[in-house]
Amino acid sequence: MTENGVPPLLDGLRIPGPEELLDGAVVVSQPMHTRFRGTTVREAMLLRGPAGWAEFSPFPEYGPAEASRWLAAAVEAGWYGWPVPQRQRIPVNATVPAVSVADVGRVLDSFGEVPAVKVKVAEAGHAGPAGVAEDVARVAEVRRLRPRAAVRVDANQGWDHDTALGALLRLAEHGLEYAEQPVAGIDGLARLRESLIAAGAPVRIAADESVRKETDPLAVARAGAADLVVVKVQPLGGVRRALSIVEAAGLDAVVSSALDTSVGIAAGVALAASLPRLPHACGLGTVALFTEDVLEPPLRPRGGHLAVGAALRPVPDAGALARLRADEDRQRWWRERLRAAWAEMTAVGA
Repeated sequence: MTENGVPPLLDGLRIPGPEELLDGAVVVSQPMHTRFRGTTVREAMLLRGPAGWAEFSPFPEYGPAEASRWLAAAVEAGWYGWPVPQRQRIPVNATVPAVSVADVGRVLDSFGEVPAVKVKVAEAGHAGPAGVAEDVARVAEVRRLRPRAAVRVDANQGWDHDTALGALLRLAEHGLEYAEQPVAGIDGLARLRESLIAAGAPVRIAADESVRKETDPLAVARAGAADLVVVKVQPLGGVRRALSIVEAAGLDAVVSSALDTSVGIAAGVALAASLPRLPHACGLGTVALFTEDVLEPPLRPRGGHLAVGAALRPVPDAGALARLRADEDRQRWWRERLRAAWAEMTAVGA
């Protein structure tokens, strides 16, 4: 254990060499229905280990240090597997990107009936007053179309304090379950949370980037900066490490996707199935944002839930792998990226 109570990456487990990891690896390129997180195509490297298929898909802008956590999660999935599940069904939310009000219904319909909806707000370039008005209108449309669903928003730390406070006071009128990472930094979250409490606004704060991007993922809990934490398997270094972080934080957790293929979603299902408590629907339905997936059928919820047993041993469809295979330049780029992440991971004694 480290000083903060979080185990290092792959604590005590053998780390396969890069050539073993890359044996049979394939990079896929999955187009998306709608721009999400600034992208319309999601690339991922799929690895095949003795325990099954695994995904390594850090976002392109992440360097070797951050990518090493994603690689640790892939090693766990493909070479060691996951803990025994504690439940057999996982509630799943829909995700509505920063689309126009006219497109909200189309996006929601692609998910079917779900118990909760996450709405993206504070899109880059649209975080000012006009953008807030668009966000409020989008959330209002979600509430109109799904009146019984829990509604949450995710700003990806795109607002400053004053904008976040004003936006959340308006959005609270639509009955928010919580607001995910409305501002940057742990201090920023703590200050905003205090301001919301002082204003009598019943909006809980969920920390995402302030957990997965910090060198100390428990600092947000110690600072009283959030009411719950959003956890994603790949950025946190695997299912077991994420479980340790949630336990040490002492806060309820929402398991979410890092815009994974169905192979990566399986790891999220494994985490959600292993948590002692799961009071909130999870953000594991994002395969609906892709035009095609590597699994046939994809890991998509039915009746607002994912079945655990069917999800934990994903096997990509050979035809889908052939259709979605990225070109050779991208295959080489990802192979070098994995080697760099492996070097970083082993250099720190993970």
